[in-house]
Amino acid sequence: MKIAFIGLGNMGTPMARNLLKHGHTLTVFDLNHALVTALTEVGAHAATSIATCVKNVETVITMLPSSPHVRSVYTGEAGILANVAKGILLIDSSTIDPHTARDIAMDARANATPMIDAPVSGGTGGAEAATLTFMVGGELSAFERAKPLLDCMGKNIVHCGGAGNGQVAKICNNMMLAIEMLATAEGMALAVKLGMDAKVFAAIVNTSSGRSWSSDTYNPYPGVVPTAPANRGYSGGFGADLMLKDLTLVTDAAKSAKQPVMMAAAAQQLYQMHSAMGHGALDFSSIIKLYQQD
Repeated sequence: MKIAFIGLGNMGTPMARNLLKHGHTLTVFDLNHALVTALTEVGAHAATSIATCVKNVETVITMLPSSPHVRSVYTGEAGILANVAKGILLIDSSTIDPHTARDIAMDARANATPMIDAPVSGGTGGAEAATLTFMVGGELSAFERAKPLLDCMGKNIVHCGGAGNGQVAKICNNMMLAIEMLATAEGMALAVKLGMDAKVFAAIVNTSSGRSWSSDTYNPYPGVVPTAPANRGYSGGFGADLMLKDLTLVTDAAKSAKQPVMMAAAAQQLYQMHSAMGHGALDFSSIIKLYQQD
């Protein structure tokens, strides 16, 4: 299939590489020319603009940093909707707010171009290994068209309902993860402060009711889970600033829906403090540093 891929960051590049591995023809565009060059060296074609990137393709995939980027790339005279042929499938895998996803999907529908929002979970490791989870919002017919391509990049492809529901699933899942990580960090730090060995306490938690993915797979305390970012200085993984971005999307969405999210609001403020202290580039599990001030 002829695919336009726009947005070649830490997630977009490995996703594009996996499409190339499956024999698809890719035309790619990014403002970072070095990222474009790296993909042309493994078989992709470079585009000089969004408009040229989406010409003569069958599908367009975007992986962009935030809601304003998505609006900019899709709308306006130089954007996707003004330059793509009618009927071409649009897949946005950015993590943005549900309201923006639904607005762009409505614009796409008016342009006779089917669109899905398909944010991912699984991080850069999942992107490289093609084991991502795709949470997809949009018409079922568009989902079914997209699924063979999503299967090239992930292993768990879930239709979540109408437009924007992929984003709803993504931000609500990450809200729960952030809260669980804070609870794990708080519990681990307190147990150690009160004299417990971190490994012993974690082993108890992970066979008891306090168990979570944050405690048994991604424990924030160094030395507990060998493969966790805590054991490599909190490098790699999912950045604290990215978690802050998702929590801000959550609290904004909750505000518009008039839905209380007290724990999420507290988590957003704690991650904002953590970022202000200079830790935004570290893995989000580094939030335990807030509890280790002495």
